Amino acid sequence: MRVAAIDCGTNSIRLLIADVSGENFREIYRDMEIVRLGQGVDKTGQFHPDAIARTLSAVDKYVLEIARRGVEKIRFCATSATRDATNRQLFIDGVVEKLGIAPEVISGEEEAFLSFTGATKELPDSLAPFLVIDIGGGSTEFVLGNRNVIAAKSVNIGCVRMSERHFLNDPATATEIESARVDIQKAIIDASQQVDIKGAKSLIAVAGTATTVAAAALDLPTYDRHSIHLSRISAEKTHQVSEMFLRMNRNERAALGYMHPGRVDVIGAGSLVLSEIMKATGAKEFIASESDILDGMAWSLGK
Repeated sequence: MRVAAIDCGTNSIRLLIADVSGENFREIYRDMEIVRLGQGVDKTGQFHPDAIARTLSAVDKYVLEIARRGVEKIRFCATSATRDATNRQLFIDGVVEKLGIAPEVISGEEEAFLSFTGATKELPDSLAPFLVIDIGGGSTEFVLGNRNVIAAKSVNIGCVRMSERHFLNDPATATEIESARVDIQKAIIDASQQVDIKGAKSLIAVAGTATTVAAAALDLPTYDRHSIHLSRISAEKTHQVSEMFLRMNRNERAALGYMHPGRVDVIGAGSLVLSEIMKATGAKEFIASESDILDGMAWSLGK
């Protein structure tokens, strides 16, 4: 069956079209647009009209792609920013008008489950138990499991949220970085009350922050998802890359060949989240995965 999964987060909206049948999965098309739907949501509790317009413009593009490729089933999930926005109905109505289906505003726990499925479905049992870390724009999910989820927790320490809340200068000052670090550490402690964050054999990190840190650690000239997928990045290298991003100014980060323009202003905070998680878990490395919530959503449609 040909399916389409659309994941609309705080920073990006992404589309995956795939043929899914039983345990067989064939990717047909994948796209990502940075739309920053969550612009200002941490501060105002509402979507900005410009952010809704940018996101619906991307939905227009996806509607055409879905029609062109003969998709039979669609799932559209909206995550952290949409959960937080009091005017989310404006966005939901806009999607219904264009796509004909309403986005599911999923809980942090459902988001965690889908991320875990996407990240671990094709990994060998020898790497289990897994701790999947999904650093998004608004939230970060911690999910522990073998083939099934044992425990999951979503906490509000995404890269956009941390940047908007703490980083007012470019580059961020030592005081701003320390303020963000304290915020992140509190959230990790909160997550560890529910999830045994030291109980995994393998730490799998998904989504744009982790894959960009991997691209930097691998010293890639440009972003190459095939080189990044399932690469192993040491804790030491993760800390070094985070420190590098936090030292650089916007222009220096933008000049990096692997850096997506929509991540330039949030990668410092995102890499700090990842670095602090590596310290808290005691993991010696993370496995970067290009398979994540989007893949988990596609698998769910093939059932």
